[in-house]
Amino acid sequence: MTELSFIHRYEPATDPKRPPLLLLHGTGGDENDLQDLGRMISPGSALLSPRGKILENGMPRFFRRLAEGVFDEEDVRFRANELADFVAEARKAYGLEAPVAVGFSNGANIAAAMLMLRPEALAGAALLRAMVPLSSAPQVDLAGKRVLMISGAMDPIIPADNSNRLAASLSGSGAEVQHQMLPTGHNLSQSDLSLLVKWFAE
Repeated sequence: MTELSFIHRYEPATDPKRPPLLLLHGTGGDENDLQDLGRMISPGSALLSPRGKILENGMPRFFRRLAEGVFDEEDVRFRANELADFVAEARKAYGLEAPVAVGFSNGANIAAAMLMLRPEALAGAALLRAMVPLSSAPQVDLAGKRVLMISGAMDPIIPADNSNRLAASLSGSGAEVQHQMLPTGHNLSQSDLSLLVKWFAE
């Protein structure tokens, strides 16, 4: 494993036509969490999975929060830039195109922040259970970037108006956003998987 600025796992592509995936775990996950999901939704893609550097009660995360659903926005900005720098390092080390982020919960939030702060780092993103990462989103040009957002209508952590606001903000910046609301909670379901497979096939 090449030494880079994040502990990570890398799995080379077996199908060069598939985009590389940047797999971003939720709170308490690590670099192994989303490997199987990555293989299922985009078979043959290169998989790059970093481990979040922040520890909250021993659980890895990608940025600090002040309370459930309340983010330390200064830290969000710092960590999104740090992660974008890691993606640039990894692209050089492994010879990759800009990846499509696949993030769950905390991982989806950092991916959304990267789109807003360092759009060049990502080719697109699948955001699973994401919420608004920055209260005032910078003006950014996301034209040509595809974003799939999947939210849970019964998610106890993320109010529907919050995820709708994020979708509107990304659309307003020019991204091609597809936002699906599923009759589920915060955890992923079979329907998430089907939507992801279909989105990547397109």
